Amino acid sequence: MFSQIRTSKENKEVVSKLTRRLSLGTENVIARIAYSYSLSKNVKLDIKDLTNSSGKEYSKAVLFGDNINTYIGMICTHYNLYKTDKDIPKYVKLHLDHGLQLINSELEDRPNVDGFDFLVEKITTI
Repeated sequence: MFSQIRTSKENKEVVSKLTRRLSLGTENVIARIAYSYSLSKNVKLDIKDLTNSSGKEYSKAVLFGDNINTYIGMICTHYNLYKTDKDIPKYVKLHLDHGLQLINSELEDRPNVDGFDFLVEKITTI
């Protein structure tokens, strides 16, 4: 499968900024939220749109913890892929970067929203 995923160079700073701002835990927690948030938007991202991989590096164990099968299953379901498909790491990276950008954009003009408020808002709109 894959052993590590790197964000784009731009998102290295974004994940650190969101981690500090939202106070929801370590950077891998924010990365998991971003990944899931991107997938929740039900948008199909194109592998041709992959950006650089010069940013924050996560091992699969750190990024997904004990729930790796669930997170990979989300990609497989979304793109109708088998769990050993060679493109899974590319889709993981795409959705990780996309989610970080989405969250960052949404919070840019909302300085008073903290992590708890952000999550509650997103959960109640589902």
